[in-house]
Amino acid sequence: MAYDDEIAKRIQHALALIPEDLTEKKMFGGIAFLYHGKMTVGVVKHELMVRVIDTKMESILKQEHTRPMDFTGKPMKEFVFVSQEGFRSEEQLQLWIELGLEHAKSKL
Repeated sequence: MAYDDEIAKRIQHALALIPEDLTEKKMFGGIAFLYHGKMTVGVVKHELMVRVIDTKMESILKQEHTRPMDFTGKPMKEFVFVSQEGFRSEEQLQLWIELGLEHAKSKL
């Protein structure tokens, strides 16, 4: 399994409340959730990946349980990984989802 299915189900449940164009796609060895074709959040192994608008990256990376997304050995622009400790509650998960949606909406 390339991604934690329970985390993906939590995201699916949270996104079910949004009556907009949301799709799922296998990406980065995991699963990503897209808003109007733009990646928002996803799951790789047991971590959450989140797209974050550039102006918030510095403050987001100062938060506990976050790190740059670095598949290729160098950080990917506007992507972060969040360890499970950073989204244990549904409220915490919702905040990450909202950040991802904010990024996607900024690209429309």
